[in-house]
Amino acid sequence: MSEITVASRYAKSLIDLAEEKNNLEAIKQDMTFFVETLKANTQLQAVLRNPIISHDKKLKVLQGIFSGKVDVSTDAFFKIMVNKSRADLLYPTAGEFINQYNLKKNIVKATVTSATALSEANRLQIINEVKALAGGEVILKEKVDPALIGGFVLKVGDRQIDTSVATSLKNLKKDFTQKVI
Repeated sequence: MSEITVASRYAKSLIDLAEEKNNLEAIKQDMTFFVETLKANTQLQAVLRNPIISHDKKLKVLQGIFSGKVDVSTDAFFKIMVNKSRADLLYPTAGEFINQYNLKKNIVKATVTSATALSEANRLQIINEVKALAGGEVILKEKVDPALIGGFVLKVGDRQIDTSVATSLKNLKKDFTQKVI
């Protein structure tokens, strides 16, 4: 079974437990904190993935970083995963938990790439347009790419809307070369 499939199952179980204990929001915050911590610290990722490092040492590292900062259920989940030799799946499980939480709460992730930084008015307009299309809350990630010249590229799920000047010029060039030949 693939890592993502197993992580997805663990994430689903954790969501079910969180709903049962009425602490879904707290555990979601814990999983976000955990993912951000591991993204910032690749050594911690390596420790959790290393089969040579003992369960006790992995637990001590996790407790040293997260003890008192996460919910009791999250702490118990970490202990179970480590003791069952699944510490290597903690990071993908936390990511899957966030994805499943977003689906459950109808939260959509969108990425907008523009030639310059968006103004607040543009940001709000894009968020409102995506909300109207998706029918839920929007988490907007912004990127700047001066190569676009102007306009923007918006990605929501598997959809992409490209209004960039660079793409328009590319398409215009393609049209001219096809008509000349």
